[in-house]
Amino acid sequence: MKTPLHKRRRNLLASFSEANIDVLLITSPPNWYYLTRFTGESGALIVSRHGATFITDGRFIVQGRAEMPGIRILQQKGSLWGSVGQFLKDSRHRRVGFDPAQVTVAQLGSLRKASGSSVKWVATVGRVECLRMRKDAAELAQMRRAAILAGEVVQTAIGMLKPGIREFEVGAEIEYQMRKLGASGPAFETIVAFGERAALPHARPTAKRLRKNELVVLDLGAILAHYCSDITRTVYVGRAPKRIRIWYQAVLEAQGAAIAAAKSGAACLDVDAAARQVLAGYRLDHLFVHSTGHGLGLEVHEDPRVARGQKQSLEPGNVITIEPGVYWAGIGGIRIEDDVAIHADRTEVLTRAPRDLIEL
Repeated sequence: MKTPLHKRRRNLLASFSEANIDVLLITSPPNWYYLTRFTGESGALIVSRHGATFITDGRFIVQGRAEMPGIRILQQKGSLWGSVGQFLKDSRHRRVGFDPAQVTVAQLGSLRKASGSSVKWVATVGRVECLRMRKDAAELAQMRRAAILAGEVVQTAIGMLKPGIREFEVGAEIEYQMRKLGASGPAFETIVAFGERAALPHARPTAKRLRKNELVVLDLGAILAHYCSDITRTVYVGRAPKRIRIWYQAVLEAQGAAIAAAKSGAACLDVDAAARQVLAGYRLDHLFVHSTGHGLGLEVHEDPRVARGQKQSLEPGNVITIEPGVYWAGIGGIRIEDDVAIHADRTEVLTRAPRDLIEL
């Protein structure tokens, strides 16, 4: 019986002719997991039409055999790269693909030295990542659960926000609550930013204490059964002044426009433009300093990118974030982010926490 893993490897093999390769060297742990379910952190997967082989060190042999039935497991002799190169030489593979974004110059030098002149190394980018962009039903089900978990955690964190609490404390509680609900950990370093620090899109928690009449940005993601979620909410501690209410409404409308534009067949740049057009109507587009979103899956940042210049079209199975924001130095920032799944006939928002402005 063919499993989803067999189908994934078969789909990968179907791309070899286009890349003009006989075999593909895979060095990225998320890509190993996608193709084999191996969860270790050291080794190299070699996929050819004759089967798949995983080379690793003694720490992961037993684990590899347990997690990868049907995959040949070999223990490296000496360095990993020397062992991989020797295996390819002995197997008489001629054209070996590798991803130059994942193999260093030094590693490639070791591979070439060990494999000899008979092996031609062919740079080919994103062969597995292209497959990972299109989530199957099981992956989407898992991502729904991860997104719901993130929404529950962000609402718990909002309940903690009282003057005097430190960013560190909120960040620690967020990550504790993730694990309490079953996550293996955060998908990225949690962002907790109070007051003027909310103007930093990637602010990390500090010892700053929350004061009344400040914006708070909470950006968090959980890893649940290997799949990531990502959510951002912005609240105001106190009664929000008129300008904050207007700015918040602008970001909320920008996000709504981008979500409405995020349909199967839509170009990523057009989804990005939908958010920017709304902010331009409020004369706030110059304060939107990052892209509208990114792909999500086994990693928190995957393709496709929802940004200017990205002509790639959305496809059923894509999961992306939609996260417009505006930022003012010395005042703070507002960002609203949700996870969105693209289906053939509809768009599904996976994260479920309320989006309206919350005043505490």
